[in-house]
This record gives sequence, structure tokens and C-alpha cells, in this order.
Amino acid sequence: MTDPRFIDEGDVLSTLDQRPNLMDLTPGEFESLITNLFHAMGLESRQTQASRDGGVDCVAFDPRPIFGGKVVIQAKRYKNTVGVSAVRDLYGTMQNEGASKGILVATSGYGKAAFEFANGKPIELLAGSNLL
Repeated sequence: MTDPRFIDEGDVLSTLDQRPNLMDLTPGEFESLITNLFHAMGLESRQTQASRDGGVDCVAFDPRPIFGGKVVIQAKRYKNTVGVSAVRDLYGTMQNEGASKGILVATSGYGKAAFEFANGKPIELLAGSNLL
């Protein structure tokens, strides 16, 4: 897990109890939160830089044989529904990065076309309700 895009992420998870709304987080803090959460779930995770990140907010590595591998994660702090274009972008990023899985995490939800595109692909769509 060496990549020049990696940065030192902040520990947003420990301060979350003080914030009543995920929309109050800056985009960078939201990306740090997502990175913190995947790390807390046992994945080796690293946040990428804010710009020129190749469409990747976080890279995680699942060490499990067969089921594991490189996971690219995109974090969307949106109020409105996430459209299919974001899912298509993530799929292209997965191909470019050689990732075994892609995860799109949003504070909002996804449209029908987003779920249809992700169906049958190694993509997880996590909506705000799942995140909470």
C-alpha cells in the first residue's frame, strides 16, 4: 500500500459525538471519517490527497484470502440523490486501479439507475442511512 497520493488523514471518528450532522463536516473531514471507519472495521486504509487523486478518496486493503484485495472508496457528502454517473466513474476507477471492489459511500441515497448499473458488479453503494 504505497502510493504518492496517500496523505496522513485526521482522526475524525473520535470527535464525531460532538457533531450532530454529517453535513457539518468539510469534504476532507468526511473523507477522513470514511477512512477511519474502514480502518475500525479491520481494513488497512489510507486517505488520498484532495486533488489529482484519480477519483479515489480512500484505498483500503482487505487481507482475507480469496475475498480480499484492493478496495477503492469514493465518499460523497451530498444532500441530493447520487446519480448513475458517479457509479460509472467509480467502476472506471476500479478498472484503472486494478481494484477487486469499489465502494461508494454517500450521505444521501442513490437513484434507480445507479443501482441498476452496480448490479452484478463488485460495487457496494452505501447510503446515508447505512452509514449512520
